[in-house]
Amino acid sequence: MLTRTLVAARNQMLRATTQLSNQIRGLMKTFGLVVPKSAGRVFASHVRSLLASNAGLERIILPVLEAWVGLRVRAAELSKQLVASARVSEQCQLLSSIPGVGAVTASSFVAAIEDPENFRKSRSVGAWIGLTTRRYQSGEVDYGGHISRRGDNHLRGLLYEAGVVILTRTTAESALRIWGLKLKEKIGFKRAAVAVARKLAVIMHTMLRTGELFDRSIAAET
Repeated sequence: MLTRTLVAARNQMLRATTQLSNQIRGLMKTFGLVVPKSAGRVFASHVRSLLASNAGLERIILPVLEAWVGLRVRAAELSKQLVASARVSEQCQLLSSIPGVGAVTASSFVAAIEDPENFRKSRSVGAWIGLTTRRYQSGEVDYGGHISRRGDNHLRGLLYEAGVVILTRTTAESALRIWGLKLKEKIGFKRAAVAVARKLAVIMHTMLRTGELFDRSIAAET
């Protein structure tokens, strides 16, 4: 329950920071001030630089910007708590043996699944998170369709990011990475990343049920 609460609180904080940054961009755009695409301190620097020429607007936007900075600090504190919690969790350490899966993704997955026995089949997890396509053909996934986007939006995003890392940045070879790279040549990068994310969900659930570390020689069935 504590892990679920921590994950939920962090997610809420991150959503709040995104909403505030979008509001700042929208308000400034009304006055012809377009904030360049950026994040973190660079975003704050851009905002302050643009406001320097408009004292009236500066008095309105700066308090909002300061609130945004404060939320980012609190979100970072919760992220540190989440990482610390993952380090003492056997389940999170188990999932973190997958190249591309970090403490946040592992903790969020464990918190969302709760009890692995809630799912009779590991393949059901992909559908529950919203990573399966809406259309099927001859028992095989029709990659021409779009994913359902049902379930936990944040967890789905984390798994997609992990899929991207596996395809682009990880140096650890695995059957999952090889499968994903081959699929990328056939259906394109984004759809391949979704497919890898879906397989990750299956693999991670299977690992929680068996208690076994990630086997790089095996790619779970779709």
